[in-house]
Amino acid sequence: MKAEDISTVLIVGSGTMGQQIGLQCAVCGYDVILHDISQDMLDKAKERLGRLARNYMKSSRIDQQQADTALARIRAETDPEQASSAADFISESVPEDPELKAKVFARFNEICPERTIFTTNTSSLLPSMFAGATGRPDRFAAFHFHDTRFNYIVDIMPHPGTSRDTVALIEAFAKRINQVPIVLKKENNGYVFNAMLMQLLESAQSLAANNVASIEDIDRSWMGVMGMNIGPFGLMDSIGIDTAWKVTDYWARQTDDPQGKKNAVFLKKYVDTGNLGAKTGKGFYTYPNPAFARPGFIEGKPQ
Repeated sequence: MKAEDISTVLIVGSGTMGQQIGLQCAVCGYDVILHDISQDMLDKAKERLGRLARNYMKSSRIDQQQADTALARIRAETDPEQASSAADFISESVPEDPELKAKVFARFNEICPERTIFTTNTSSLLPSMFAGATGRPDRFAAFHFHDTRFNYIVDIMPHPGTSRDTVALIEAFAKRINQVPIVLKKENNGYVFNAMLMQLLESAQSLAANNVASIEDIDRSWMGVMGMNIGPFGLMDSIGIDTAWKVTDYWARQTDDPQGKKNAVFLKKYVDTGNLGAKTGKGFYTYPNPAFARPGFIEGKPQ
């Protein structure tokens, strides 16, 4: 199969990234099937897709007619067989657990057409960790999106068994959905940007977990010195504190790192209270008008 043969994209996992990837594909003319395990999750996702489309409109990326057309191309489906029957391309965004991802891909390998290309949007795991479970490792790679509201960069990371044709197809598809593909030469934890970002977030977590500085002051330091409009804790709110915790906890257990475990405990407090960041209205900051985005934050006088 070639990129031009793709017409239907299956999004497995209807969370923040699944919604963003799905809308981006729909805006670019693809039929999108959004799949998750419960109708309630899909109903919430459809509501958030409407807000995301309005965000696209505010930034003048699309107009009202384009938004309505794109949203009409997205169909929600809880039944995996119904979801997969016409899928040409899968983008998976389930939680960062290699065993769960392996289970999901094994199931879809049983029911998807032979032509279907499998991709994972994992932000921290290596595709080789569950490539075998896909049943089609030559047609599987990591295809990682960042926040589509603000940038157009995507990472394509093959594992040793990914075919060159698959890499070329995913790269061509990325361009067709108006993304800028960064093709890695080999597997690397965190791809390119996230490899650097994870070091930043880990440092910020350690400073807060060890009570070296407040969350606000850590963000002020980064924003003030680097001239950025968001700091590491604001970023974690955007990503989702639950996702940050899962990544931190997984690697802390894998490496038996005491500081990593301490960081995971620090993040888990927010997860346990349901304060997961921007998507729940509260995390390290309160939304929709977080303190770090207000005038005077860096000076310690947010309005």
